[in-house]
Amino acid sequence: VEDAMDKQPLVIEQRIRDMMQYGHIALRQFPKSEKHVLAAEIRTSMLTLLRLVITAAKRYHKKTTLTDLDVELAVLQNQIRLAKDLTYLPINKYQHWSGLNLEIGRMIGGWLKYERAA
Repeated sequence: VEDAMDKQPLVIEQRIRDMMQYGHIALRQFPKSEKHVLAAEIRTSMLTLLRLVITAAKRYHKKTTLTDLDVELAVLQNQIRLAKDLTYLPINKYQHWSGLNLEIGRMIGGWLKYERAA
């Protein structure tokens, strides 16, 4: 089990990178007025997710960082939902992006469960 969890951060880190790549493409179609507001907030949130997953992988005590990671993903998901509600993001792109985040969320949940049991 320990070997599987040692590899987990690498997998989740790659999933976050994939999601970020998709997110950056989706953000290109935001209206000019929002490129430096909501789009910038979303970019910051995605970078924070990446930073937190790297931090969690490197730390001996991971629970607090993993909780922060989980919270940041919820913030990102709410920002993406807002972008959809404001019609900056078409429903199909919203659904795809949310699907990527859901997978990341499940991975974070599994990692948290593992750390709590340890």
